[in-house]
Amino acid sequence: MYPSIIRKAVLFAICSLALIGSAMSQQNSDAPVAGTVTLGVAVEQVDIVASGWRASKLIRASVYNDNGDKIGKVGDLIVAPDGSLSVAIIDVGGFLGMGRHHVAIPVDQFSQVTPKIVLPGATKDALKQLPEFTYN
Repeated sequence: MYPSIIRKAVLFAICSLALIGSAMSQQNSDAPVAGTVTLGVAVEQVDIVASGWRASKLIRASVYNDNGDKIGKVGDLIVAPDGSLSVAIIDVGGFLGMGRHHVAIPVDQFSQVTPKIVLPGATKDALKQLPEFTYN
């Protein structure tokens, strides 16, 4: 008598789990797929975001002057309280992280970002003469 009740209970549990799994897979198929739905950015802003630059690609990128001389690397980017990108921290000189000099350069002084970052009129020596930037 008990084996038949146990079989019915097991069969009921299996059917219940199958129905729940089917309902969950239908529910998940309605979820947005990453990259196919714009989340948090208005449709009008998508073109701006798509044509922008990732901070992860800018940080550690070499900085050149308008003569093509390498004068430093981007060490960090500072975002102002209003949300705008305000300053790039440029690492000048040093070797293997030793003796590196950090200077803050307003982003509007750069003439281009791609295909390479250009700070016109700058030299390594001129950047080394600027006051050292220190984080608070």
